[in-house]
Amino acid sequence: MTPDQIQSAVAAAMPQAVEDLKRLSAIPSVAFPGHPEQPVLAAAAVTEELLRSAGLPHVQQIPVEGSFPAVYGEAPAPPGAPTVLLYAHYDVQPPGDPAAWRTPPFEPTLIDGKLYGRGTADDKSGIISHVAALRAFQGRFPVGIKVIVEGQEEYAGERLEAFVDRNPDLLRADAIVVADTGNPRVGDPSVTTSLRGMAAFTIEVRTLKEPVHSGQFGGAAPDALAALMRMLTALHDENGDIRVPGLPRGAFLGQGPSEDEFRKTVGVLDQVSLVGSGSLADRLWSSYAITVTGLDVPNVSGAINAVQAVARARVTVRVPPAGDPKTTVDAVMDFLRQVTPWSAKVTITDFVVGSGFHADSGGKARAAVNRAMERAFGRPPRDVGAGGSIPLVNTLVKQFPAAEILLFGAEDEDAATHAPNERVDLEELHRVALTEALFLLELAQDA
Repeated sequence: MTPDQIQSAVAAAMPQAVEDLKRLSAIPSVAFPGHPEQPVLAAAAVTEELLRSAGLPHVQQIPVEGSFPAVYGEAPAPPGAPTVLLYAHYDVQPPGDPAAWRTPPFEPTLIDGKLYGRGTADDKSGIISHVAALRAFQGRFPVGIKVIVEGQEEYAGERLEAFVDRNPDLLRADAIVVADTGNPRVGDPSVTTSLRGMAAFTIEVRTLKEPVHSGQFGGAAPDALAALMRMLTALHDENGDIRVPGLPRGAFLGQGPSEDEFRKTVGVLDQVSLVGSGSLADRLWSSYAITVTGLDVPNVSGAINAVQAVARARVTVRVPPAGDPKTTVDAVMDFLRQVTPWSAKVTITDFVVGSGFHADSGGKARAAVNRAMERAFGRPPRDVGAGGSIPLVNTLVKQFPAAEILLFGAEDEDAATHAPNERVDLEELHRVALTEALFLLELAQDA
């Protein structure tokens, strides 16, 4: 096929791709503990069906120990052609407070060329970009194709890491496309060359056998919630920089967003300052960050006049690409224990870790992506970092050191991933699918 034929084929396939994304995004495939398993398994089944529709002769669900199944597809390489592995995940973040959504999170809604709903961007757009790109070839692929779509990346992606360690030949490839990132802005092509790692844990503080009357005992009874708040606020100094020893600020060599762009994207309120020091690229892509992502405390609407006996928090730590998540989380936990007031009892459980990633920007595969993106977007891509983590990527680096790993996708920074009102721009999805299809053709021609 010629590039013009690829372009026409992808354009013709997009209406069906959008319908497929609506169908897949309507499934509440939240793979966190406490959420029903059936929708996650339903998303795996739909993903399997979609990969079959893309012309792959071999598709199956593969059990992953302690997790949900991965969906795997494969087409053999033509003689002398390289093999490309395509990655995405079908699980999604919990929707959070439904009242914060302008449209129902699991009723995909099209507004002004954007599809709103949980998972429409992260990362069901990645699945659909793979499917739309593959459909353009009608089963006659110019390179070998392998596809792996996992089912628990958002909560415990390291379980797929262990699977890859045990089954390296299944995913062995010359180039790997990870469709779980995106561009800084719609229409601004980029390739993500660095990812922060992550670690997370739940901390519980106990001070009393049970809550007691705040009027009768307050002022002497140790408040577990107050203790926890003091511990969490101790993690940062007045400027917002991390106070934990051994977690220095890093530096990113590329260009990051301007402060105005960042404030607009994030929705920082007028007169509210940003936190931390150093450039925004340093803070977002190459430095540590600690965030309290959840609290178990009494709701304001149901509050009673009591000194709290127990309080819990979920703490997430982002780790620079070269940092060690395990060492980092140990440092944070040790610091929290050191600043615990009143000899309160502290328990730390439910650990999750994932390593970061830094890519080279050379090689045949990167050159092929550059040409493909320039045709699809009208200009060549630039290198950017990402503050989030993709646990599988570092394992792929270790297992396949000769493979080029390429991170791009349709999740622009305004997509509200992990937040209410998540959405994907459908024209951006089209350009990304076209980029991937053109990349496969360009890579075959370079072989």
